[in-house]
Amino acid sequence: MPIDPAKAVAAEPRSAEISWDHKDVLLYHLGLGAGSFPGKHSPATDPDELRYTLESKLHVLPSFATVAGAGMGVVGGLSAPGIDIDLAAVLHGGQTVTLHRPVPVAGRAVSTSRVAAVYDKGKAAVLVLRSEASDTDGPLWTSDAQIFVRGEGGWGGDRGPSERLALPDREPDATVERPTREEQALLYRLSGDWNPLHADPEFAKLAGFDRPILHGLCSYGMTLKAVVDVVLGGDVARVRSYRTRFAGIVFPGETLRIRMWAGDGRVQVAVTAVERDDAPVLADTLVEHS
Repeated sequence: MPIDPAKAVAAEPRSAEISWDHKDVLLYHLGLGAGSFPGKHSPATDPDELRYTLESKLHVLPSFATVAGAGMGVVGGLSAPGIDIDLAAVLHGGQTVTLHRPVPVAGRAVSTSRVAAVYDKGKAAVLVLRSEASDTDGPLWTSDAQIFVRGEGGWGGDRGPSERLALPDREPDATVERPTREEQALLYRLSGDWNPLHADPEFAKLAGFDRPILHGLCSYGMTLKAVVDVVLGGDVARVRSYRTRFAGIVFPGETLRIRMWAGDGRVQVAVTAVERDDAPVLADTLVEHS
């Protein structure tokens, strides 16, 4: 079996210095569709959008942690000892980011990555790749990526947790629609996820898709931006943690329907693809905030 769970989990953490500046943050926000807010007159110059697109007013959406340093934590995890897998068999199953303080517009940090767990889901293995970033002032964020590797389960190992987050039994407090663009995956991948699944039609077919799909982390970032803008008054510093399960795919050009239920220090979210009869995109999604 290409995955040796015991060897992968026991391997020494890998550390690397990462850095980013306002250009990386701007590119990430543009990859999420910032500056093209639907329903607004002249969205590119709207003050609420300029917080994401103009360096003199810039704040950092916390999901940027998933791509800071070109996402080297996930890359390092997939090449860890005990792991030898085919990239075409890999799908991003879920993502959690915990913020220890707001992400600075420019920074330099040490990112330490390791395989925190390997679970046996029968027809697939799940790798939990954990990255922790700290700078000279202390911890910045902890990021957990749950990576499905198709065809690598069935060795009789621990199935791992199966957390499901039931949605409130009432109408959502807010529902918004966010269109994606046909070229959005091509722009988003410049932030560091070069998986050809999101650009190359032939590779997408090898992975079982009719055409390239949008990055799950792009939908993830777009959803957090909607929650921050609609529920949190545009204040990114209020976000404490953000988790989701990738329940389905998005093809570039489709529209995300984002439903939000606000509670005490938390916002539950469900995301679907409008054009495919509200096919699930993100599930078990929770933003915890101050």
